Amino acid sequence: MFLGTYEPKLDDKGRIILPAKFRDELAGGMVVTRGQENCLYVFSTREFENLHEKIRQAPVTSKQARDYQRVFLSGASAETPDKQHRVTIPAPLRSYAGLDRDLVVIGVGSRAEIWDATAWATYLEAQEAAFSDTDEEVIPGLF
Repeated sequence: MFLGTYEPKLDDKGRIILPAKFRDELAGGMVVTRGQENCLYVFSTREFENLHEKIRQAPVTSKQARDYQRVFLSGASAETPDKQHRVTIPAPLRSYAGLDRDLVVIGVGSRAEIWDATAWATYLEAQEAAFSDTDEEVIPGLF
């Protein structure tokens, strides 16, 4: 499970060092792809395979499903960390997420997300008020 917030730097070659707590889960490989809100999603290879199995079951007759599959899967890149636990973020994905040198990597349970540090701060500030004001069931069965 991916948890926590980390602040790695993007090096000149477009690589980041994986947070130590994520290394075991991602050592065998990972998939980085476009996420929502202009961040990147990072899945272990195993988790991505499970997700892909669900995605491919969507009806080809659904335009919304086709659109989602195209955007989500066309940006996916299989990566393997090197011996220094670095992983390259492909240039098109860095561009999509607006990544510069300062990053934030967050754990979101079954995946990690990579954010531009400024974009994350802006997003978090906007969401914290809504988080504290939540007064109804947002996630079924939780609370």
